[in-house]
Amino acid sequence: MRKNKITDPKKITEMKRRVKTLQRQLGHVGPVMRGSVVWLGTRTKQPYFSLNKENKTRLIYLGKKREPLARTLSANYQTLLAIVEEMTLLNMELLKHNAWDSPGLKG
Repeated sequence: MRKNKITDPKKITEMKRRVKTLQRQLGHVGPVMRGSVVWLGTRTKQPYFSLNKENKTRLIYLGKKREPLARTLSANYQTLLAIVEEMTLLNMELLKHNAWDSPGLKG
């Protein structure tokens, strides 16, 4: 018997079930945008969307109307990252212990 093999089938099933749940959650995240809402200005602070791309900061003025949508898009991106991070850890563990049923991507 291999040392790093997970011996508890319940644990494997639980991990696979969690991966499937996370896959479903990915489909419900909604539109995403990497970056954040920042307030800039010396006298009157105004909302901008800030994105660092290729070592350059890009800003777009939001105003009061577009700020809530920009915040939602940014929050969706953070949710997406959290889901992907958890899936990565679970999939690494399953892969490490040869717990995949088949070599396909469906798991």
